[in-house]
Amino acid sequence: MIGYNDRAHVGDAVRSALAQGPAVAEVIAVDDCSTDGSDELLARLAAGEPRLRVVRRPVNSGGCGSPRNAGVDAATAPYVMFLDSDDVLPPGAVDALLAAATEAHAEVASGLCVRRELPSGREQPWQAPLYEAPAVLARATQRPRLVHDTLCVNKLYRTDFLRTHGIRFPEGRFLYEDFVFVARVLAASPRIALVPDRVYVWQVRRSAERLSLSLDRGRIENWTARLEASTLAYDILLGAGQKELARAARAKFLDHEVRMYVRELGLRDAHYRRAWWEQTREYLAHYDAADWEQDPAAPGRLVARVLLESPEPRDLPRLRELAARPARLLPPYARTPDGTPVWSAALPQVSLAPLLTRPVAGLPLAVDAELRPRARVSLLRLRLHELYGRVAEADPREVELEWQAREDERPRGRTTVALTSSGADTWSAEVPVDLARLGAGTWDLRLTLRFADGTQRETTAHALTGAGRLRRRAVPSAVHGVLLVQPYATHSGALALRVATGLGGVLRVLRGRLRRLFH
Repeated sequence: MIGYNDRAHVGDAVRSALAQGPAVAEVIAVDDCSTDGSDELLARLAAGEPRLRVVRRPVNSGGCGSPRNAGVDAATAPYVMFLDSDDVLPPGAVDALLAAATEAHAEVASGLCVRRELPSGREQPWQAPLYEAPAVLARATQRPRLVHDTLCVNKLYRTDFLRTHGIRFPEGRFLYEDFVFVARVLAASPRIALVPDRVYVWQVRRSAERLSLSLDRGRIENWTARLEASTLAYDILLGAGQKELARAARAKFLDHEVRMYVRELGLRDAHYRRAWWEQTREYLAHYDAADWEQDPAAPGRLVARVLLESPEPRDLPRLRELAARPARLLPPYARTPDGTPVWSAALPQVSLAPLLTRPVAGLPLAVDAELRPRARVSLLRLRLHELYGRVAEADPREVELEWQAREDERPRGRTTVALTSSGADTWSAEVPVDLARLGAGTWDLRLTLRFADGTQRETTAHALTGAGRLRRRAVPSAVHGVLLVQPYATHSGALALRVATGLGGVLRVLRGRLRRLFH
């Protein structure tokens, strides 16, 4: 376990590791020269726990790689795991991984990590498709998607495997050191056991005074570091002869890194946007024809094509929507004189023809949404756009919608309504929304489009802006007295909703707004 100036959480992390039981021979706590008393706390814990050993580094490394390397060097057990001071291991994690590794004679065992947003406690699985069922892989190329799981902490490693192959983390202040470490592990062709068990809880504290290195994406240096780590990981895999995994890593960069940062690009200043655009274009210029041939209609590839063909940032709101999950491609839907679908009349070299070969369930369909809060029943207006004839061909019939609570993901207000052709290549619906029934909280709108042949497409809705559409409103309520309603667009442009109930709820919102203004 590694930590630096994290006295508030380091004890919980250590206790979660010790609580794994006798399978854990030792917990090595590496303190990276903390100044907040973390080392003293660890020393007191170690005085009463013979399995806990504290290693204190004399100089802070500025990153996570050096203290992890120090921990591996100090380890005496046949297997090692990694734990960060602000995270925890769920009960049974080590037993599940150790049983899988020993039974399969595997050098690496890997399980499901969940991201827990604090303080809400909302959890989201990380790379869940990899861990739907137990599996034993003689080599990583049997499942190239392994390159998507760049975390080092949800895995158990045979200690002599790491030492024999010289697998270490980059030293010093190197962001995204996991990318490099995991690439070195895969490059060594280990036998891998996968388990569907939860083995790691990654606790995300976005309101913390000091964001974790990976979450602090507001500075261009973060993106530069991510490019450096991605480049090194690709070179490691390619240099080891793992061409299929190296190509999968490049595909993962488009689908994950590019889409995530493009969704946030509109939040950055002009200097950041220009630097990000320039650096990304330079990185993508190293892709070869085979890299682009894999699923050319994938949203990340289309976004990357626009980047490559434009020397300056452009079409950021539209790119943001295409980078969303699920992807949404907003109008205009341009064509060349010969009828080929293209990104826009100003950028006809970016062809959208691959979209014509995708099933409708995989298309980046765009649905506009506008919520009009009212005293009794509010009204939600939806409009589905045509996409080069594919929507009309599939014949949309109805849309099911539900509001999902951000805090605990409970669904509310599930409704199904018919879609009506409204001309001009659109289909529309109007849906009543009982805001009082939704109640207080933050709500995301989820849609399921249904077509004549039974095909379904799950998506979100593009929030229409302008003309006061997203203005906060207070509306009377027979249930709560008053509701304070705030429709808003998420970072990816999707419609979401904040609701405060009663006078107390309204006052809490106003006090929070005043605090932010004064801050």
